[in-house]
Parts: sequence; C-alpha cells; structure tokens
Amino acid sequence: MKREDGLLTKKFDKLLIVNRGEIAVRILRACHELGIKTVAVYSDADRNAPHVRFADEAYYIGPPPARESYLRVDKLLDVAKRSGAQAVHPGYGFLAERAEFAQACVDAGLVFVGPSAQAIKIMGDKQEARETVKAAGVPIVPGTEPGLNETEMQAAADRMGYPVLVKAVAGGGGKGMRPVHRSEDLQDAIAAARREALGAFGDDVVYLEKMITDARHIEIQLLADAHGNTVYLGERECSLQRRHQKLIEEAPSFVVDEDLRQRMGAVAVAAAKAVDYVNAGTIEFLVDKDKNFYFLEMNTRLQVEHPVTELVTGIDIAQEQLRIARGRRLRFTQKDIQIRGWAIECRINAEDPYNNYLPSTGVISTMRLPTGPGVRVDTGVFRGYEITPYYDSMISKLICYGETRGEAVLRMRRALEEYRITGVKTNIPFHQHMMDSHRFLTGNFDTKFVEDRFSMSDRAADQDMEAAVLATLMAHHQSLQAGQRIAAVGAGSEKGSAWKWYNRWERLRR
Repeated sequence: MKREDGLLTKKFDKLLIVNRGEIAVRILRACHELGIKTVAVYSDADRNAPHVRFADEAYYIGPPPARESYLRVDKLLDVAKRSGAQAVHPGYGFLAERAEFAQACVDAGLVFVGPSAQAIKIMGDKQEARETVKAAGVPIVPGTEPGLNETEMQAAADRMGYPVLVKAVAGGGGKGMRPVHRSEDLQDAIAAARREALGAFGDDVVYLEKMITDARHIEIQLLADAHGNTVYLGERECSLQRRHQKLIEEAPSFVVDEDLRQRMGAVAVAAAKAVDYVNAGTIEFLVDKDKNFYFLEMNTRLQVEHPVTELVTGIDIAQEQLRIARGRRLRFTQKDIQIRGWAIECRINAEDPYNNYLPSTGVISTMRLPTGPGVRVDTGVFRGYEITPYYDSMISKLICYGETRGEAVLRMRRALEEYRITGVKTNIPFHQHMMDSHRFLTGNFDTKFVEDRFSMSDRAADQDMEAAVLATLMAHHQSLQAGQRIAAVGAGSEKGSAWKWYNRWERLRR
C-alpha cells in the first residue's frame, strides 16, 4: 500500500459500488471479468434491482430518497467496513464528484476509484477550473471572475456583448445557469440563477460567460495512470441536448477531423496534467462554427456516454479505471489509440416526448430488448420493475455500432423498432424521429437544435394516421370474423386472429 499524489493505491480484491441502476451493473460486470468481488448497496426502492442480485454481497442503506440512502457517507463507509471492501467506486451522479467523499474514503483506508480529492475540488469549482486550465494554455470562453455584484456584472456583460450566460460557480447539469440575450433581462437572470444555485448546491455565487452561438458540445475522453501517463481516446459528439441534459451521443464527431482531434486531445491532456489527474475523466469543449474550441468543464468521473468510446476504440474504460486504481500503468500509449467505425448512444428515459417530456412512473409490464449485430443495451431494470420518482428517469442506454455512421444509424433505427416497453411512457418515439431527421442525418445541428428547431408534432400526426388505419383494418377484420362465425355455425370453427392482422399491419408500416 502506498500514497501517490494523494491517492491510496493497492491491489484490492473486493470493491464497494456506491451507486445503483445501469452504471452499478456496468461496474459489476467489469469487476467480474477482473476477478474482483463486489458489494452493492440498495434503498427500499431498489430491493429487487439487478445490481443487488448480481453483486456478491448487498447491504441495505435506507429509504428511497437519495439524501437518506445513496448520499449518506456515514452509511456507505460503514458498509465498506462491515463487508471488508478495500475500494470504492462511485459510478456517476450521487457522490461521484464530491471531493469530501473521495477524501473520506482515503482517510478510511479505502482506494477511491477515481481522481484525488484535490483534483475533484479544483475541477468542480468552475472558476478555479477556468483559471487552472488557462494557466496551462487551454483556451477558455471569455467571462468574469466570481463574486462581482450586480452592478459590476451588468457593466461586464455590456462590455462583452450579448448573449451571455449567468453560471453558478458550483453548478452542474444546467442548474444555476441562465442565458441572457438583452441587457434589460440580466438582473432577473442573475437573481434566478442565484436562487437555483443556492437550492441545488448551497452556494449562490455566480459569474458571467460569453455565450457561443451555433456551438457544438464536443468532449474528449481521458485515461491517466499514477505514473504520469495520460492519453485521450478520441472525441464524443454530445450536442443533442435538452435543458443541458444530453439525449444522444456519438463517437466520433461528424465535424471533427484528424487535425482538430489531435489539437483538442493535446489541450485536454494539458488540462488534466495541470491538476495531476489520475483515472478516467472527460474534458468538455464548446466548438464554434469556425472550429474554434473553448474549455467548458471537466467531469471527474466515468461518463454516462462512455460506451460509444469503448466501441470505437476497443478499450474497456470501466476495467481501465480499476486497473489504474490498483496502481497499474496504462497498457497503451497515444499512438496505440485508433478510432474504428462509428457508435451512437440513445438514452432511453421514462418520459413522454408528446407532453413536454413529463416524467413517467409506474411498473414496467413488458420489456423486450433489441439484440443482434452491433447492438448493446446497458440497463438496470427488468419486466416488473417499478420506475419511481426518486431517481433519474433513465431506463437504459441503447448503443449501436457500425463501420460507418450510416450503418450505425440504420442499426439504431432497427434496434429502436425492436425495443418494446409498456407500463410507462418512454422517449423511444423521440429517438426514432431523430434518426429520420434530415438535419441529424447530415450532421447539421448544434446544442440548441432540440429545443429550438425540433418538434415531435409531425411524428404525432404520423402516429395518429397509423392508429386510424389500424382501427379501420381491425373494424373490417371484425366484420369478416362475424361473417365467418355465421358461416361456421354447427362446424365448431372460428378462424382468424386479430393479432395476425395486427402483425401484418406492423410489417406493412415498416
């Protein structure tokens, strides 16, 4: 056992996973393949969840609300002690980017599968992160320092020019962020951002940043070991968002050529080295229409969308996290990293895309997952599982791979058609509509595309027409059935099936 740059590293053989859902299952599988025993935790809502069943051991940690279970550091450390786990993996969300939790794990003699608490702290503070990477030569979006009063921010915004963004220093996931297009709207936006940031993060400090219009959200995946080796695994296109929440990701990006990839990768590596970063991490950039790129933030954890990078590089990022945490050197150098093919990920969420994406709760009564060549589904639910309001609405991640972007899109279309879920509403129709969108197919989109220039209304009209045609077919079939029953009196025969006609219609409409 030894300390390297604030990290406690050793060859552990039992890991506590302090998360739930598909990411907990993903980490469990990585551990199983490496021969590492696993410990899961669960709340009342997750007693029958797959991650509980798949783990070698599982411990109850409290009621469904996360603040009473998955966010209780004392309970989690107690489980580590009782189970004999020597390491902790935070997954994403919950405590994954809490520097205090990472330090508490190290103080308890546990290996934290992630970066040092100091790196999390620096990169978790947006302003400190900006100043740190700027000193390392990383381009940043023009903006102000935090702590200015309303009058000073008004003057700064007027100098920069509109539009601008009001951003919370401790923000994340779009919380504490307000776009401002006119000078007279700035003060209201500052007040609203402060209130939201205080409620979400307990910190109402905000700053201003110039808004990059027609921007794309491109991120670079990094891996860094404790021996000074850092590599980038290409980029991910994450511009298809709604309210700053990603919906569809792909690797590589339609707009990134090899020259831009190398320049962004070199800058991302420099940003990571500026904080002595170790383990998996992601540098997010905004890229303008002229392919100028600017540092946005660093995610000091495993990303939700990591599977698309795994498919195009052939590198198991979750396993690499565990190897790095054990003190191993990276098994490859930058020249070994090759991008092959194309991968697309659709986040399947329990929400209604026809009703302003209202979350949907209930019991999943039917669940048929797509399969076949080039199709991967990461999920933490099953038929009979209850979707509750306590956690994120994501049901699964559907990832499709092809040798070209066109092949990946075709496979995604097929996989979405095969996917069947009943009992809750899902955003599968949104993804189907997007896969048919001319602007998506031509790569002509930016971070505001979904909110400003994409509508489900035409899809709804198509489905109304399909429903009307199907109703007509069913009515015609019922009349035929009635005639057949009359003709078959005395013969004990009743031929035909409504499901046969439905299946014929399903084949025709495709």
